[in-house]
Amino acid sequence: MIKGKKVVVIMPAYNAERTLEKTYRAIPLDVVDEVVLTDDKSSDNTVSLARELGIHHIIEHEQNKGYGGNQKSCYNKALEIGADVVIMLHPDYQYEPKLIESMAYLIVNDVYPAVIASRILGKGALKGGMPMYKYVANRFLTLFQNILLGQKLSEYHSGYRAFSKEVLTSIDYNDNSDDFVFDNQMLGQIFYKGFEIAEITCPTKYFEEASSINFKRSSIYGLGVLKVSLLYRFNKWGIINSSIFNSK
Repeated sequence: MIKGKKVVVIMPAYNAERTLEKTYRAIPLDVVDEVVLTDDKSSDNTVSLARELGIHHIIEHEQNKGYGGNQKSCYNKALEIGADVVIMLHPDYQYEPKLIESMAYLIVNDVYPAVIASRILGKGALKGGMPMYKYVANRFLTLFQNILLGQKLSEYHSGYRAFSKEVLTSIDYNDNSDDFVFDNQMLGQIFYKGFEIAEITCPTKYFEEASSINFKRSSIYGLGVLKVSLLYRFNKWGIINSSIFNSK
């Protein structure tokens, strides 16, 4: 715990056998109370390895629910076991687990209720091997989102995030998509509720074993992001009433 606050790391996993151990062993377990791993019907030995590593909270989906569906199970379980701070870390070792402590302290000390580890701040993205087309798309989508959401984030697309219990219980993330656009719907909900989100610089690593979506899925994701941003703005203007922003 940090100052009496329970810190839980969640790991939405899918075929993460090759990178799970390296990621898990880099987690600062002196400040992390529990680790939750949700396996989205992997075809490898992710679950058996997680058990060998001593991860106590393992959820196995009987069928593949998608990236968003996997996160829902993670967040629900974290809140169920009494988390005060929930940090999502992908088990593919693309993000630096050592940042968990810094992210948690920002929340525990009531500096910010949510934190994103940004690959764009500094030179982490391209230096770490992010493909140029993904970098350009990231910058374009982020500019579009900042304009429509009235924010100034360096990126909305990092999978490394930390949230307070208050944030998670104030939004209905279970109403969101089960696909990749879940991430952006969630950030939109958080801003819509009036919370602020901090960013810290995060080095990142792109390599063969790291998870990534192909160009087609990236394009679908990009269109989904544009839709979420427009829905957010239309809700703010009172033109429409979207359930993902007004369910609580």
